[in-house]
Amino acid sequence: MFQFTDEEKERYARHIILKGIGAEGQEKICKGKVLVVGSGGLGSPVLMYLAAAGVGTLGVVDGDVVDLSNLQRQIIHSTDNIGKSKVESARERILTVNPNVNVVTYDEFFTVDNAADIIKDYDFVIDGTDNFDAKFLINDVCVEHGTAYSHGAILRFEGETFTYVPGSACYRCLFDTPPEPGSVPNSKQAGVLGAIAGMLGTIQAAEALKFLTGAGELLTNQLLTFDALSMNFNKIRFGKRKGCVCGE
Repeated sequence: MFQFTDEEKERYARHIILKGIGAEGQEKICKGKVLVVGSGGLGSPVLMYLAAAGVGTLGVVDGDVVDLSNLQRQIIHSTDNIGKSKVESARERILTVNPNVNVVTYDEFFTVDNAADIIKDYDFVIDGTDNFDAKFLINDVCVEHGTAYSHGAILRFEGETFTYVPGSACYRCLFDTPPEPGSVPNSKQAGVLGAIAGMLGTIQAAEALKFLTGAGELLTNQLLTFDALSMNFNKIRFGKRKGCVCGE
């Protein structure tokens, strides 16, 4: 039986008394391993909430450095950390939130060469990337290794997310191949409302905690979209595509 220290009992008290989580669920969180690919707009709130929740091991992958233009939405970083490695900046902030968390940093970009080796050690993966190549790579490696993950994307005032678990529909069931280069603008070209990164990132963090604890229903086989201008949220159901990489 997992033994919480007195400090942990107080720190996680609101989870321990929460029906559907409880001490057993908190134990699963404390033993959980979550990888966050990208410590930017989405990765920032994800990492902070998962650290606060007590996820035992948080992996952070990012080969970039903190830039002034990041700070409008990447709340894990600060002005003092401009020019510093993003994973190191994130690690420092995580440990101020919760020193009990084991933070594993990968100061490199997520590529075909390192993806499988990084993902293999984790229970759940968060897609916090901002480019299609990385999103398809996360999907394909997670499908191949049977690893659950949360997809996330934001642009302008809109966001979307869904969760993949082995047996459910994957990203390629929605989008077979990446779009032509330059056909879809990124946030640097089209802009993004900073607050929607927090809106979507907290949803992704909740999905990770639900996965670890078994609480509730995950966003599988359904794409959750929202428009912050109207505050309309929609769920679009989708199924497995014949011939997809996630097939039997």
